[in-house]
Amino acid sequence: MTTASPESNELPETGRVEAFSDGVMAIAITLLVLELHAPTERGRFLHELAHEWGAYIAYLAAFAIIGVVWLTHHAMFRRLKSVNSALMSLNLLYLLLTSILPWPTSVISSAMRTGDHNDQVVALVLFSGISLALSASWLGLCFFVERNPHLLKDPAAAVTIRSERRMQLAAFAPAIVAIPVAVASPVVALLIHAVTPLVYLATLFRAEKSPPQVRRSVQ
Repeated sequence: MTTASPESNELPETGRVEAFSDGVMAIAITLLVLELHAPTERGRFLHELAHEWGAYIAYLAAFAIIGVVWLTHHAMFRRLKSVNSALMSLNLLYLLLTSILPWPTSVISSAMRTGDHNDQVVALVLFSGISLALSASWLGLCFFVERNPHLLKDPAAAVTIRSERRMQLAAFAPAIVAIPVAVASPVVALLIHAVTPLVYLATLFRAEKSPPQVRRSVQ
């Protein structure tokens, strides 16, 4: 990792941090597919494939979440001109929680495949808890950048980040709601996790299509 020299006030460049982050996310998103099992019982392939429906939904939910993680991370680092040790540490925490996501996805797949209702509840609560921690780590990263505008290519972008951070507080709601819902219906809770990233993506695309002056007025 490149460090600043004592004679210079320049901070390390963002390129290596973003490349490392992309690698972690790529590995995490690839590991998800390992939970999609191929049928093995002769004459029952269709039945076994249909029996895996819970694993399919869990895979799509986790894939979409990591996809959103990658998009928001890319948008943030596109605004940065430099990083420091504190920001890199917060980024590592964010990557830690991202890399963990295949594990609760695997737990959900197993619970939907062979577990009872209680097992499914535990799996969905675990997934919800990690999703909440992931959202919290991202908000912490945004807050740090907002408080250190000298890291930005355009310090005025801190206002946009503040606006986006407040909007992203809504990301906590679905994961929180999914916890009590899981007690009554783990399937519905799983669908909540699957749909939430799609709603976020739709909001993101709509915001990008808005004229710059409209986005500024909203901020």
